[in-house]
Amino acid sequence: MNRLHVKKGDKVEVIAGKDKGKKGKILHVFPDKQRVLVEGANMIKKHTRPNPQKAQTGGIVTKEASLHVSNVMFICPNCNRSTRLGHLVLEGGTKSRICRKCSEIVDKEKK
Repeated sequence: MNRLHVKKGDKVEVIAGKDKGKKGKILHVFPDKQRVLVEGANMIKKHTRPNPQKAQTGGIVTKEASLHVSNVMFICPNCNRSTRLGHLVLEGGTKSRICRKCSEIVDKEKK
């Protein structure tokens, strides 16, 4: 089982590649491939054929492509800075992610 440091819905910053410095929300996570889909980053052009059964017109569509998870860095919602994440085990055995810069709890996660 591959565990990633980010989840769907997290705000991240791209730290490497052609879109370095862009910020966006994670739309989809692919843990088996170690990749994430970031809103507005790594845009590609895809050529599509018309499909009348699906009411789809043909043409060139611009959409996001996936990035490797090592090329994104989590942005803390409390201090609004890009940071690494730590883990903290709370009472009752629940695990939560914490910001390394401001030491605030980011979210709670189940065992």
